[in-house]
Amino acid sequence: MSDFAVSEEKNRWLVRKMAELGVKEDDLEEAFVRSSGNGGQHVNKTSTCVQLHHRPSGIVVTASRERSQSVNRFLARRELLERLEAQTGVQTAEMKRVEKLRKQKDRRRRRTATKVAP
Repeated sequence: MSDFAVSEEKNRWLVRKMAELGVKEDDLEEAFVRSSGNGGQHVNKTSTCVQLHHRPSGIVVTASRERSQSVNRFLARRELLERLEAQTGVQTAEMKRVEKLRKQKDRRRRRTATKVAP
């Protein structure tokens, strides 16, 4: 696997996480398409959007957040690993964030309900 346009630490993390989950580069099918949205001429002329298909699981991930194709390749792999972790039942960082927000909203709702009731 080649290094992406992110820090060395992030590249090492990606390699370690892929090995931990048993994801091989040979299992990934990568396609590059044109992005949409902001970015102007750069986005319209280059194929920076990355579509990543993990053949064994059938998961397809699309990343077009950044203008750099290399960074989008990294982001697509990271998203794929998060989805694979979620399938195995491991609580991912995104799942923890959503759960924390849900708890905060519940607390606010309960506080508001007790203040309003006479």
